[in-house]
Amino acid sequence: MFIFEIIKAIILGIVQGITEWLPISSTGHMILVNDFLPMQVYADVVMNKEFVDMFMVVIQLGSILAVLLLYFSKLNPFSKNKKNPNHFKDTMNLWIKVAIAAVPAAIIGLLFDDMIDSVLYNSVVVAITLIVYGFAFLWIESRKKHAKITNLSQLDYKTAALIGVFQILALVPGTSRSGSTILGAVLLGCARPVAAEFSFFLAIPMMFGASLLKLIKLKMALDFTGIVILLVGMVTAFIVSIIAIKTFMSYIRKHDFKVFGYYRIILGVIVLLYFAFLR
Repeated sequence: MFIFEIIKAIILGIVQGITEWLPISSTGHMILVNDFLPMQVYADVVMNKEFVDMFMVVIQLGSILAVLLLYFSKLNPFSKNKKNPNHFKDTMNLWIKVAIAAVPAAIIGLLFDDMIDSVLYNSVVVAITLIVYGFAFLWIESRKKHAKITNLSQLDYKTAALIGVFQILALVPGTSRSGSTILGAVLLGCARPVAAEFSFFLAIPMMFGASLLKLIKLKMALDFTGIVILLVGMVTAFIVSIIAIKTFMSYIRKHDFKVFGYYRIILGVIVLLYFAFLR
């Protein structure tokens, strides 16, 4: 039984690591995978549900560690950068922008976290939002507007705050945190690589905050089994995230986001058909 749950944790870690950084909704995919391949870590139904809900959020810490590793120099104001004598100032400004952008979703998330969990965390909501935002990406890419912000240093505080407002949309499962922030950033004139990188950095306080909130609300003490399964999921998500981020950034420097729009629509339709006719 234990080994099967380890395998499920690895599968969920792979899904988390790939989908967290692509605009296709990691939470949505995690809900769908767990629906088809449910974790049964504890015999008690209530205890098991509480653990799974916590696992789905805290596993994201593995993905965050991947961002911190890959962008350590850019995110560390004290790292040496001979090419940029203003590295300390630029990095601190970047963190201020990230903090400003994190505020809107943090406030709404704290106020409505329980309601979102109980009402919106289901496969039908995920399917609908996958489709809706899939069409949104296709619409954005059809406009062919020239990006005004081609470097993170050009991103001002107002634009960062507005991107943060777009992040509120991601509180609905299936929307995608990276998808909503990237979509908002592109609409506000950011180049795709700038939109993606700022979305990555914005994930750091949001995921740490969400994970801390889940751990605080956790009414059960994690035993050895729970800790091992959680660590396996996090380590898997960390390794896969490194590969996913590098691949994604390389892809969007040469291509647009249309492929992700089509993917979201196709997956959303498949899920709706499944629950309408096969479930």
